[in-house]
Amino acid sequence: MRKILLLLIPLALAGCQTWGPTWSEITGARYSRAIEYRLPGVISRIDDQGAFASNPIKVEPGMHTIRMQGSLPGWQGTNFETMELNVLPCKRYYLNEQYENLIQPKYKPVVDHVEDIPGCTVPAPAK
Repeated sequence: MRKILLLLIPLALAGCQTWGPTWSEITGARYSRAIEYRLPGVISRIDDQGAFASNPIKVEPGMHTIRMQGSLPGWQGTNFETMELNVLPCKRYYLNEQYENLIQPKYKPVVDHVEDIPGCTVPAPAK
């Protein structure tokens, strides 16, 4: 019985997949270290989803609302900022926080870098 259950778990988890054959990825990992006051992004929500178990986070291509949580301590609690991002297929987006300085917790979410995802291919348009 245990062996059967272990074989069924990957099938059940595959049913939870929300992306298709062409997916995109979003990460808060820091890409550029040369830009002053740029810190890794803390992604708290994408659309209505939160509590992500993977990094990078796989998403369907298209428009997404991304909520980021400031990584510097805020004076009045946690700082949240929201950005709209049109995610293209087979691309990995590095989202970071651009601060004015490291004293005030004021920042803007920025796309630091976009790269192709190895092994992901966009199907050719039908003729």
